[in-house]
Amino acid sequence: MQVVFENEALEDLYFDGQTNDKRYNRLPLDIVRRFKKAVDYIIAAPRVEDLFRMKSLHYEKKQGNLKGVSAVWINDQYRLLFYTSPNEQGIIINAIITELSKHYE
Repeated sequence: MQVVFENEALEDLYFDGQTNDKRYNRLPLDIVRRFKKAVDYIIAAPRVEDLFRMKSLHYEKKQGNLKGVSAVWINDQYRLLFYTSPNEQGIIINAIITELSKHYE
């Protein structure tokens, strides 16, 4: 899939492994490593349906106030939230990564 980072801090975190954003600069190194791995899986997937096959990601579409947002697990505590959009044939191949959130906060 084609991935775009909505947040510059997440882009820095992915490419450099660190960021100056106070929200993400104190993340444990293991979480940063798993974040990069999850983004790599999203990039490698030709379409969003292929994320269902990777059971370790626990891909889900959110409900309630996060309706329309997709999520994959980083670990049992952190989630990577992103929006998906289809191409002209209706196949979802684009992901806009918005947030790395601590679950239930």
